[in-house]
Amino acid sequence: MLRTYTCGQLRKEDKGKEAILCGWVHRRRDHGKLIFIDIRDRYGLTQVVFVPSVCPDAHALAQKLGPEFVIRLTGEVVVRPPKNVNPDIATGEIEVCAKDLDILNESKVPVFEIEGADEAAEEIRLTYRYIDLRRQKMLQPLRMRHQLLFAVREFLNNENFLEVETPVLTKSTPEGARDFLVPSRLNPGEFYALPQSPQLFKQILMVGGLDKYFQIVKCFRDEDLRADRQPEFTQLDMEMAFVDEEDIFDLTERLFAYVIKQVKGIDVPVPFKRVSYKDAMEQYQTDKPDIRKDKKDDNELAFLWVVDFPLFQYNMEEQRWDSEHHPFTSLRAEDIPLLETEKGHYDQIRSRSYDLVLNGNELGSGSVRIHQRNVQQRIFKILGIKPEEVEQRFGFLLRAFEYGAPPHAGIAFGIDRLVSILTGMDSIRDTIAFPKTQKGSCPLTGAPADVAAEQLAELGLKRLKPDKD
Repeated sequence: MLRTYTCGQLRKEDKGKEAILCGWVHRRRDHGKLIFIDIRDRYGLTQVVFVPSVCPDAHALAQKLGPEFVIRLTGEVVVRPPKNVNPDIATGEIEVCAKDLDILNESKVPVFEIEGADEAAEEIRLTYRYIDLRRQKMLQPLRMRHQLLFAVREFLNNENFLEVETPVLTKSTPEGARDFLVPSRLNPGEFYALPQSPQLFKQILMVGGLDKYFQIVKCFRDEDLRADRQPEFTQLDMEMAFVDEEDIFDLTERLFAYVIKQVKGIDVPVPFKRVSYKDAMEQYQTDKPDIRKDKKDDNELAFLWVVDFPLFQYNMEEQRWDSEHHPFTSLRAEDIPLLETEKGHYDQIRSRSYDLVLNGNELGSGSVRIHQRNVQQRIFKILGIKPEEVEQRFGFLLRAFEYGAPPHAGIAFGIDRLVSILTGMDSIRDTIAFPKTQKGSCPLTGAPADVAAEQLAELGLKRLKPDKD
């Protein structure tokens, strides 16, 4: 092994032990003949002292160390005198008296200081993300993200859910945002789409009898970006058969109570408060109200269900009806007769959809699904989707409904947004290892980027020349 301890592991109980540490030079301080360095890895910091009489060769080499050099050293664990204890770090009661030093790799002077990176422009931090990720502040949301997803899997496994992967190369079935399209080389002129969500596949899984499904899944939407949006994002996707809204509410509340206790040590009161869409708009003028008593407290977690959304909304610009959530959402049984009335009554139809709001942020959305072909076709007709288009886009789903589709319901939660709330980050970009900018670019790799003409020719594509305005 290259190391026997991490840089955050040693304590005063380890006095006298030989320790081998690997990591980065966090800082170096020359005190006369003594040289002190802090060696850092993702677990913490350890102070190391180089004494010329103890290790002349290592002491000489230590004089060449610069910030972010990668090193390996061997030394004896020594307890610091009380006046030299550093209470701000876990290893603050000890230091390592070096005996040997190896420089594993040198480093250029970093373009920003590890400790002062918050002052660097985001574009610079994302370009040099491998330096930015060395900071504890950036490590914290990634660590919490790992712990949160581990707890999610643990909870859902105990609830008899199956984690099932659904296709990434799929069919374009737009759900309100633009699709990312992928040309098919083997089928010239045709395209795959990257999924905006696994919506149709998870419904198919319910028809297939899988009963309880979940997936921690990448989704893609080609839309304008802001602090809480990314072109690719991660969500916890769930679906269950033979359930209604109350089953979804109960499962979700127990899931979040368990997960947040695991990652934050906070007891979340259940059941969550509920409010209708109509009441939310009248009382708070928003469908995602922040109901915290103290909005400055990022430990007070105020969950809220918003229910009874309209099934349709009227698109004034295009003079047609749109789905408030998506066209596979079921409606309240008592409102079914309104489907056969004049169009002017469609705004009175209530859906069986629900949003989960946390501290004024929409955290998740779901619904009881339509599982009968005739009802689904009626919804498509109201939305103005022509029969031939229905067949082309959704025919495989309607055919599945003819073979014993059970009642089913589901919900999906934004993992990036949840982690940003729990860690107090202003942007979901700080919860993702390699995020895109607000222009959808990756400063680290330079994506999106040009491709060779030969690649375009293989795909039957031709680059258009930009207009000369």
